[in-house]
Amino acid sequence: MMEAPAPEGSFTVVLARTKRSVLVQEGKTILETLLAEGLDPAHSCMEGVCGTCETRVLEGIPDHRDLVLNDAEKAANKTMMICCSRAKTATLLLDL
Repeated sequence: MMEAPAPEGSFTVVLARTKRSVLVQEGKTILETLLAEGLDPAHSCMEGVCGTCETRVLEGIPDHRDLVLNDAEKAANKTMMICCSRAKTATLLLDL
């Protein structure tokens, strides 16, 4: 089944462990959005260079913007850095 493209500027992140959904607005990161929602996922640099926030992607296609994953890891779409990466699909299901 073809994934729906992310609407311009915003997308939904579904947290698999709690089934909670959050809308990530244009100009915001997944991490910023989760922190604003009172959640505290693992993070450190907030710039996509340390790898602390690496999160498993269960469904959807990330828009990788980090400097941690190599090209093959990015192409596999199995993990992403939630501090800087966004979504290419309308929804991402993350192992959080």
